Amino acid sequence: ITGWRLARVCLLAGLVLIVLAAVSAGWAQQPHPWQLGMQPPATPVKERIHFLHNDILMPIITAITVFVLGLLGYVMFRFHHRRHPIPTRTSHNAVVEILWTVIPVLILVIIAIPSFKLMYYMDRAPDAEMTIKITGKQWYWTYEYPDQGGLAFDSNIVEDKDLKPGQPRLLAADNPLVVPANTTIRVQVTGVPDGVIHSYYGECNQICGINHSRMPIEVKAVSRADFQNWLAQAKKNAGLTPDDAASRDHHQQVAAARPGPAPAAPDKEEASR
Repeated sequence: ITGWRLARVCLLAGLVLIVLAAVSAGWAQQPHPWQLGMQPPATPVKERIHFLHNDILMPIITAITVFVLGLLGYVMFRFHHRRHPIPTRTSHNAVVEILWTVIPVLILVIIAIPSFKLMYYMDRAPDAEMTIKITGKQWYWTYEYPDQGGLAFDSNIVEDKDLKPGQPRLLAADNPLVVPANTTIRVQVTGVPDGVIHSYYGECNQICGINHSRMPIEVKAVSRADFQNWLAQAKKNAGLTPDDAASRDHHQQVAAARPGPAPAAPDKEEASR
């Protein structure tokens, strides 16, 4: 295959790869079937993340992809061996070398400015009403509520044989983190060693060992009333009282705390009210 026919084959192959990539992304069944992109934002932080990704990064990525693909097709067609049976002996081009160094630097600067602004914005938690400490271990999570009597408990993956209808495989946790909706929460995330009501799922983003893929994060956002009911039951199950909660040893709390089932997240119609 030579000439224009080769260029068409390469272009068709590229289009097929793009379509397959889009379809494979749609096969990711969580959190919603056939969802492409991020979940709808529910906080100002997530809205800014969406803006950075959708309005800044994606146009730049698309422009670079189209430019490189077009340049590749042009080079294949323009410098085909039939048109240039004797190849050029050009060893360098100072202008091109300067451009392909300066332009990527400028692109990175354009991306870095809003990225750093977003990082500092995300780092702030003004007037937090609640503090939650999350400790990642091999291979499970420990959640602590320091300002709720020292309540703490472990969260592990739900095995396939124990999955209930509606629970996502490899994402459901036996003891999800329960938080009240419409509340400003300060989250402290550590590792060992060295307004919307819904359920959210996540995974460990550090390559931490053989069971890295089996550390799901499940967060249930419930109404404040449901959160207080869950909190009271969890404290009761953990044997915590206002008098002795402060004096309990942390490891005893973690071992003893087995919170009750999290309140069921209401459907979208109820949540919108």
